[in-house]
This record gives sequence, structure tokens and C-alpha cells, in this order.
Amino acid sequence: MKFDEEIFGNKKFSDLLKDIYDNQKKKDRQINLLIADLKPMLNNISDAAILVPAIKDFIEVSVKNDEHLVKLAAVIQRAMGDKAEESSSFLTDEEKEALLKGIQEIQEDQEETDSERPTV
Repeated sequence: MKFDEEIFGNKKFSDLLKDIYDNQKKKDRQINLLIADLKPMLNNISDAAILVPAIKDFIEVSVKNDEHLVKLAAVIQRAMGDKAEESSSFLTDEEKEALLKGIQEIQEDQEETDSERPTV
């Protein structure tokens, strides 16, 4: 596999893998900073009941973003392998269904998150 092969624009497969790694490290730092910043605000159980779900939502969105980058990398890796083998099929029907299901889940989760956010 050629990790320096361009996959779109000036983006290489190795760049995508680096982005996945960097996002994971950045997310870890952000979550730790967020928790450290919010700790002084927790004075009682009701404060925790308000802040903990917000932290949970932040972590879930971040994890889903990472999952999608990993799935994208897997699709590209497969395409690059198929290209090298001169295979005629890009994705199997099961993989297409899994990707569509993932997209639908993301849309539903986003709509649910948007509807749960309190208006200011």
C-alpha cells in the first residue's frame, strides 16, 4: 500500500492517518481540560446532574467523529487495495448498508442532540 498516494486534493492517506491520531490526542487533552475547568463548579448533586450530561454529550460526539475518520480510512485503504489489484467492486453490499446505517445514525443522533439542547 502506498501511504503517500493522494486520496483527494493534496491530502494523502498518511495525512489522514496522522489526522486521526492527532484528533485522538487533542480530544483527550480537551476532555481533561474541560473536566478540570468544571470541577470547581460542582458544589452539589444538582450541579453534577447538569454538567455530567453535557460532558457525556461532548465525549460521545468526539468518539463518533473519530469512528467516522477510522471508517473513512478503512474505505480508502480498501479502495487503494482494490485499485492495486484492479478489482471491479469497490464496496460489498453489506459495507454499503453499514455505511448508510452509520449515516442515518449520525443524522438521528444530531437531531436528538439538537432537540435536547436547552434554548437560551
